[in-house]
Amino acid sequence: MKSGFVAILGRPNVGKSTLLNALTGEKVAIVTAKPQTTRNRVIGVVETPARKGKRPAAQIVFVDTPGVHKPGTQLDRRMLQEVYDALESRDLVLVLADATRRLELEELAGAKTEALATDAAAEAGTEVALTAPAVEADAAASAEVPAGEGKSRRGRANWASEDEFLFGLISKIDCPVFLVLTKIDLVRKEELLPLIERLAKQHAFAEIIPVSARKKDGLDILVNKIVDVLPTGERYYPKEQYTDQPERFMAAELIRESILIDTGEEVPYATAVVIERWEEPEPQPPSKKKSAVPEKLPLTRIAAAIYCERVGQKAILIGKGGSKLKEIGTRARKQIEVLTGTRVYLELHVIVEPNWRESKAFIEHLDWRNELERLATEQANKVEEE
Repeated sequence: MKSGFVAILGRPNVGKSTLLNALTGEKVAIVTAKPQTTRNRVIGVVETPARKGKRPAAQIVFVDTPGVHKPGTQLDRRMLQEVYDALESRDLVLVLADATRRLELEELAGAKTEALATDAAAEAGTEVALTAPAVEADAAASAEVPAGEGKSRRGRANWASEDEFLFGLISKIDCPVFLVLTKIDLVRKEELLPLIERLAKQHAFAEIIPVSARKKDGLDILVNKIVDVLPTGERYYPKEQYTDQPERFMAAELIRESILIDTGEEVPYATAVVIERWEEPEPQPPSKKKSAVPEKLPLTRIAAAIYCERVGQKAILIGKGGSKLKEIGTRARKQIEVLTGTRVYLELHVIVEPNWRESKAFIEHLDWRNELERLATEQANKVEEE
């Protein structure tokens, strides 16, 4: 059997989450038309059966990352850190490029390529690892340098473009890198070849694979090519598991997805969702009575807080007479019911937390991995008190 980690990198809105969901066959990551929808590393696990004479059985662990973009806040810097964390343990990297968008690339030849590679390595501190202080230092420098001025001594204070930074980053990666062209169903075939030829000059890609996640075109080819380069190994996750995310986090993300869909341009990026209460229904013994009327599904009770930064944003989220909050809640509740397989009672309220995107402590609290540790500690302390 083959198994390994596959990091998915790309600019915002290249379709990383859409691709991940199509590959897993599950809604592992939220998807909206707005950039920077993904804020955390999201793992999706794909189990592929053996095909006699074609490929061995494999478990592919995809790691979706936030879109690579210029960091302007502490939240942005944390998102950039998530990208580097995904690169710390990987067997293959997929770089996604939107076939419908003109990439902001200069010819990255010779000294230019080397300079960008050095920038990425300096940002990382090692080949791929990145320390938080390094992120903060470079992001702070980026915020201080006026637009249009040259790069800093370390080369990254003012990115020439996010595409160039992305290609500079992968130039130092010591594992195979696939270029995956997304959204090919939206462009004419004759337009693809010139784009592929141009991108092939930017890096020695092991493979260049055009796909359409929406139409599931090219996905089998992509999976087969991935399996070819993965090492032989054991499963990292149980066969039936398709993500490492707990339901609490996925529910919070579904609420945030609803906010992104139902509100305008400014509000979504200033919001965060925290699950405050999660009450699962008690297990019910199977009924022995036969009835033509289907039994009611059990009820999960959830209370969540939506954080924003200003009073005006709170007013928008609530809406006239609570109409917008009800709209957000209804959309999210339906999605969470699919996730949990139960009925859901969802209670939402909005809290103003000024400038939370610059609060390192608050952002750490949003990380579900940290939240799980906190909940486990609280549970252990409760047991000790009893």
